[in-house]
Amino acid sequence: MSGIGPLEPGEGTHEREAGWAQGRASAAGAAARTAGRTPGVLRALYARHRRATVAVAAGAVLLAGGGTLYATRPQQPPPPEPPYPAQVVEVTYLHGAATPAGAPPRSFSFTLLLTVESGPPVTVTRVTQPYAGLSLTTDPRTPFETQVDSARKITITMHVTECGKVPKDAGLPFLEVTLRNARAIQIHSFIPGSRYAQHLSRALKVSCSNISASSPKPSRRLNGPG
Repeated sequence: MSGIGPLEPGEGTHEREAGWAQGRASAAGAAARTAGRTPGVLRALYARHRRATVAVAAGAVLLAGGGTLYATRPQQPPPPEPPYPAQVVEVTYLHGAATPAGAPPRSFSFTLLLTVESGPPVTVTRVTQPYAGLSLTTDPRTPFETQVDSARKITITMHVTECGKVPKDAGLPFLEVTLRNARAIQIHSFIPGSRYAQHLSRALKVSCSNISASSPKPSRRLNGPG
């Protein structure tokens, strides 16, 4: 009997279709699983990125805060500079002194007291006086150092080299003292006072009057009637 009806699947068709369906189902499941895992991976990556970002930001904040604290910390004032030596040194006249042995004629001596009131030690490098007809030496010899809050006795010996160049009456004589400390070198004029002026004037008069008295007087020639 012949006729047209629905085509029957060929041999093996059902198995192939079943395999295709199973493959599509596996692919769909894998895609679903991958899709399910993707948000988790993204979340993990985001979390790690966020932690790194937070750490960097925290470090930046700490650095900025440290810089601000360093910039605004209380500043220690610099140590004060030491005073100038002439501001802390005092020279006082004490009395006359015995002329040292071996001093040349027309020499005389005085004793002074030098004190350093504050600051670092002060070194006396030179002591001079203003009169051209006098020379001066010191004991101790210069340079010598004096510590703070201490005093040093100085004996000055003067020698008259030329009477015509010394004053007959020293009004307010001074001494020029070169001082040095950690801050500066200064030449300062000290006026030892009226007693020193009186004693110096007396010593100059005695020294130069002795020269005048010991000098031979010119002979007088008497002219008689010729």
